[in-house]
Parts: sequence; C-alpha cells; structure tokens
Amino acid sequence: MTTITIPFADWEKIDLRVGKILEVEDIEGVDKLYKLIIDLGSEKRTICAGIKKHYSKKDLKNKEVVVVANLAPRKMRGIESRGMILAAVSDDESEVILISPEKEIKVGSKVR
Repeated sequence: MTTITIPFADWEKIDLRVGKILEVEDIEGVDKLYKLIIDLGSEKRTICAGIKKHYSKKDLKNKEVVVVANLAPRKMRGIESRGMILAAVSDDESEVILISPEKEIKVGSKVR
C-alpha cells in the first residue's frame, strides 16, 4: 500500500463533524444508495451514501456518524449530496463499518 503524505495545513482544511441520521430513504432504481437527512447541529443536510448492503434503515435511524462537512456538493441520481459519512472499509469492500463517536456527544461537535 502506497501512502501519500499531505502537509498538516491540508488536514486542517477538512471539517469533520458529528452528525445524527434523522431520516433514511431508498433511492428509486438504485440498489446500494440511501438518501440520508443528517442533523449537523446548525443545519440539516442531505447526504447520499452507498451503504445499503451493509445497514438497514432501522440500524441507521438516529445513529451518530462522522461527516466530512465541507466536501463540495455532488449530484448523485439527481440528488445533491452535501457531505460524506466516514466508514472503515475492507480491501474487498465486503465489510463497511460507519465511524461513530464512542459516547454520545452534542451533534455538530468537531472531530479532530
């Protein structure tokens, strides 16, 4: 595995926040994406995530996750996704585990 080194100043540009998943919706015609409504404290965001094969709607509802909050928006199946949820992923992508705070913490808290 080759690792690319980045300057610390680049790391400081990333805004990681604790978010709480409020709503989970299927996206018509797509078998791996969910449309999520996530509370980031100061606002609610729509984020599309390819985690449908690994999590049920019930498992995701009210789950706290770590979100890249300052990622440029991206259209996915006609939906503007405004962030990314962090996950640990096995090399063959058979395992996907969302990154969550160890204990409950205020929604919108910075992760660093």
